[in-house]
Amino acid sequence: MRYLDRLQPLALFVMRLALGAVMVGHGYPKVFGGLHHHVQLVAGLGLPGWTAYLSAFAEFFGGLLVLLGLFTRAAAFAICIDMSVAIAKVHFHNGLMGNGGYEFPLALAAIAFALIFFGGGAIALDHIRAPGSGGGKSK
Repeated sequence: MRYLDRLQPLALFVMRLALGAVMVGHGYPKVFGGLHHHVQLVAGLGLPGWTAYLSAFAEFFGGLLVLLGLFTRAAAFAICIDMSVAIAKVHFHNGLMGNGGYEFPLALAAIAFALIFFGGGAIALDHIRAPGSGGGKSK
């Protein structure tokens, strides 16, 4: 099964595309038009209102960075924290599989967690920016 190791850059690329697309899709309406509503929602959860800006920007701009594979580890870290807070404050009381459950944010957090440790891979701007330092394994 060692031949599958050669496909690791493709696997990381697919993980980045999936996570980045979902995060940009969720962050876009918050950043462009719904930021005031998002601040109210976050404040209603008992969190400081200013953390809504962190959340919205982590989702939208973090998603863009993950899509590009630029500063992948830092962006994935921000997304992982964002999803962890979403699970704890919004979704956990609905259970894993219930309506509004935490299965989807958990899956996103798991992908982000993996990208923190594996980096963006060889098919990423991180790999071009600093070969061997943030783009996963280089051979």
